[in-house]
Amino acid sequence: MEQISLFEFPADLEWFNTDRPLSMQDLAGKIVLLDFWTFCCVSCMQVMPDITRLVEKYPELVVIGVHSPRYELERVTGNIREAILHTGFEHPVIVDRDLTFWRRFGIRSWPSFVLIDPEGAVVGKIEGEGIYERLDPMIAKISRTYEGRGTLKKERMAFGFIRDTARGGMLYYPGKIEADYGGERLFISDSNHHRILLVRPDGKILEAIGSGKPGRRDGSFEEAAFYMPQGLAYDGRESVLYVADTGNHLIRRVSLRERTVETIAGTGLEAMPGRDIGGDTDVALSSPRDLVLLGEDLWIAMAGTRQIWRMDLATHEVRPYAGTGAAALIDGPLEEAAFAEPTGITTDGEVLYVADSDASAIRQICRGMVTTRIGHGLTDFGDLDTIARMARVHHPLGVTFADGRIYIADTGNHKIKWLDVATDWVISMAGNGRRGYRDGLAGDGMLSEPGGLVAFGGLFYIADTGNHAIRVYDPVRHLISTLAIWK
Repeated sequence: MEQISLFEFPADLEWFNTDRPLSMQDLAGKIVLLDFWTFCCVSCMQVMPDITRLVEKYPELVVIGVHSPRYELERVTGNIREAILHTGFEHPVIVDRDLTFWRRFGIRSWPSFVLIDPEGAVVGKIEGEGIYERLDPMIAKISRTYEGRGTLKKERMAFGFIRDTARGGMLYYPGKIEADYGGERLFISDSNHHRILLVRPDGKILEAIGSGKPGRRDGSFEEAAFYMPQGLAYDGRESVLYVADTGNHLIRRVSLRERTVETIAGTGLEAMPGRDIGGDTDVALSSPRDLVLLGEDLWIAMAGTRQIWRMDLATHEVRPYAGTGAAALIDGPLEEAAFAEPTGITTDGEVLYVADSDASAIRQICRGMVTTRIGHGLTDFGDLDTIARMARVHHPLGVTFADGRIYIADTGNHKIKWLDVATDWVISMAGNGRRGYRDGLAGDGMLSEPGGLVAFGGLFYIADTGNHAIRVYDPVRHLISTLAIWK
């Protein structure tokens, strides 16, 4: 690749996680990695463990996130700040609203990375996930070269990253929610606390599953460790909760009777899209985001490979079921259809319904075919209530089925909507479309990036991710309230 001198950062850029804008003079003698990301991209979030490993190994490395937006909501300062908190970024981040850096370096997709040597020349550019193995030898070589010249600065730089007052709250970016209808309990994936909470409908915590420290460990509720868990599916017959341990690329089985957690699928390594994958428990998974039980199988929204997978719970065999792995909105037979980024899945007992977030679409899988109920393309999104083929949603992350309707966590619009399966009408149910926090009348209430929901006891419980809360929608009184979580 032709070397280019890195230009000085423009003075009017917005910075996060540093007490002052950085200049090239500040970074002289350091190896710099530019991370081009956007917060609606799941793959951008999943590279964080690799980035952390590189930073811990090389104190001479400085990572600078370049937030390059795709959607309008990704240009809003408050949304970017929330995304930085949610992902746990502790390195400096600049906001590339006009895609200046994006065009400067010829970036084509998220995530992408540009490696810059201590003299300010670009020496490498890569795309996609699985970056540690590709960048490690490159950084090691640059480090040896400039250390030999005596111009490498190996002292680790310190930055003042954003502090979040929500960290001390009971919930921290809850992602999904599930119900135990027979036992009248709720399960909450308290994602950024790296645990699962079992609570009563009044919010009383009955169990905390997981130590609360990020990691990958089986064992008792107190010993087990998760990393940003998301989707949940409960089997009341066996008193077993299945967990999509998204950050670890695993499926975990939680026995409520034995109070134990075990890994039943995944290796901890990340599968890459488009490869010949599938088989037994030694198969790598990639960012499983949601789960649903149907028959004797566990169905998985595998966001990282952009597919729907099926796991036989008797044999623990797991393999792709629908989707080629290409990032697209293509209907057709299971082996020819394509998803953009499936992040939510539910069922009516026969048909599977999928929240395909990157396509702002709701898809269905029935009788060997994938079809689209809402959505038109990867760049087509909005907020429009009408007949399904014309309706618009924005980056929906969650779905649940109840009473003949698909209920949608319309995340980008900060709303809950429903799609009537029989009539095909789409209607907003809760949230006024503006990000915020307000209880009261449903149409005037405010949510913040809801990620999941479940119908339970005549009410809807919503994982209101951006507000670090569980909200409750009463469809009879048309009211939104907040569930107090307490010990």
